[in-house]
Amino acid sequence: MSLDLDPRQNHLLAALPPDHLARWQSALEPVDMPLGAALYESGVAMTDVYFPCTSIVSLLYVMEDGASAEIAVVGNEGIVGVSVFMGGETTPSRAVVQSAGRGFRLRGQWLKQEFEHSAPVLHLLLRYTQALITQMAQTAVCNRHHSLDQQLCRWLLLSLDRLQGAELAMTQELIANMLGVRREGVTEAAGALQREGLIRYRRGRITVLDRAGLERRTCECYAVVRKEYDRLLPAITAQ
Repeated sequence: MSLDLDPRQNHLLAALPPDHLARWQSALEPVDMPLGAALYESGVAMTDVYFPCTSIVSLLYVMEDGASAEIAVVGNEGIVGVSVFMGGETTPSRAVVQSAGRGFRLRGQWLKQEFEHSAPVLHLLLRYTQALITQMAQTAVCNRHHSLDQQLCRWLLLSLDRLQGAELAMTQELIANMLGVRREGVTEAAGALQREGLIRYRRGRITVLDRAGLERRTCECYAVVRKEYDRLLPAITAQ
């Protein structure tokens, strides 16, 4: 783990009051987050939370037959493991790294104490959780009412918002698992986007060539989620 990882690369950590962030420094553990790593499993008590910096984590709901669908993505804007400070300790979803990178790990008990005794931390995490719930709800609506083409555009844009650059290391099979659809459907949708010059896909990498074009092509779900994150998180100031 290189020493250049800065907690302020995660927007939640950067939003902490300076004295809080200084106190947190010794408790934050930099960690690698390799592709496919499971940060927590369904029904298993969480002992740690994670703050992605250069990685993206998918929150997935897994059915009894093994089929899965993504309910939210978390990147440098947030935290993985909200059940720890919300009091649930466990969740029926699982968290899997969908884009490899780095982040910070923090002991759950340490965060709970901060949450319970610090008003700025409590307000910050509750606002983030509200934004995350909005993303989950909008994902459910999108999956039910919008085309796979629109869902793919929304997914690509949400992922781009949480990464530096315009390239995603992602196979069509993995995208299909995230969206809960057949791989053939993703192949067709991605092919259409490529023919229109919006993306380039090859060897498990998707490069977005025309972000504005993706935004015009997607449904309103992306804008709803983006607006809620922008509304809630930047408004937080140290008290």
